[in-house]
Amino acid sequence: MRIVQLNPYHYPYMGGIEHRLHETARGLSGKHEMIVLTSQLPGAPAEEERDGYRIVRLPSRFTEIYNPPYVSTPGVLEALERLSPDVVDFHYRWAPSYTKAMREYGGKWVFTFHNTYGEGQGAGRVMSLANDALFCRHIRKKRVICITEFIRCDLMKRGFPPEKLDVIPPGIDLPATAGAEGEHILFVGRLVGTKGLKYLIRAMANVDGKLVIVGDGPEKGRLEGQARSSGVADKVEFTGRVSEERKVELLSTCRLFTMPSLFESYGLAAAEAMAWGKPVVASKVGGLPEVVGNGGLLVPPKDSAALAGALNELLADDGSRHAYGRAAKEHIQRFSWSNVMTALDDTYRRVAEE
Repeated sequence: MRIVQLNPYHYPYMGGIEHRLHETARGLSGKHEMIVLTSQLPGAPAEEERDGYRIVRLPSRFTEIYNPPYVSTPGVLEALERLSPDVVDFHYRWAPSYTKAMREYGGKWVFTFHNTYGEGQGAGRVMSLANDALFCRHIRKKRVICITEFIRCDLMKRGFPPEKLDVIPPGIDLPATAGAEGEHILFVGRLVGTKGLKYLIRAMANVDGKLVIVGDGPEKGRLEGQARSSGVADKVEFTGRVSEERKVELLSTCRLFTMPSLFESYGLAAAEAMAWGKPVVASKVGGLPEVVGNGGLLVPPKDSAALAGALNELLADDGSRHAYGRAAKEHIQRFSWSNVMTALDDTYRRVAEE
């Protein structure tokens, strides 16, 4: 089959969705002709071959109002019709030029639901709810890939037929070697309000340890200011964006990982830490309980006291921390890329036959 992965962003921009696209296209390239159709970021070629699959980039306009930037891509529908795929897997519902193309597209396609319905805070949540309500009208009778059981259950409550919802999580690279244990607590992710980092920084006043925050985003300056005003600047290090090699080093040597999110459809960074045998302290929201399993402790969102208590519990008890770490490594094996590829291949074949 010829399968197109459609998303406004791809290499050299590589967030969680883009990493899934890359691994999917690479992993299935031995069975199918895999193409990623995306926007042309500045400096990127119009077309290239990468790890056995083809990337087709369309000239686009970008507005830097958020990260990733707002993108408008003329000609998405025409490009799809030229490529004439057997199946399209569409991944992003917040770029109007892409959603409009898919509403008009007459071929077979599936949508992958990556984020919580109506995700966001304040005005952002209002806009997200409105956008999702409009978009979901067009996919309610289509096959939808949900990255967690949490998303599947939420969509069923919103009228989606359960027989059309497949749960296929993002895959995880399983390290061949064991990680070491350092001293730092680690967070990796975008510095936005929904990650709950202000509650984590507040918790650090009562935690005997050092926190390393990896990532960038619109909340970075505010969070750095909070750490200074709260008297924990010596306990909290902001690294900004780091290379993939540095990220792996920090993941493989952290003492434990934390993800205090207010919304979280999956929690990729937590799963990556668990693959290194690291216990996790996370909020009991969205898909995080599925990802963490018995590999860590779950606390209520926005509860700095509970967060501090869970962090201190694992920091103080070596035996408990190591037991949770072993359980984390065992639990996350089910998210291997080989399992994910098998499930995706099955779904794409069913979409082509439906």
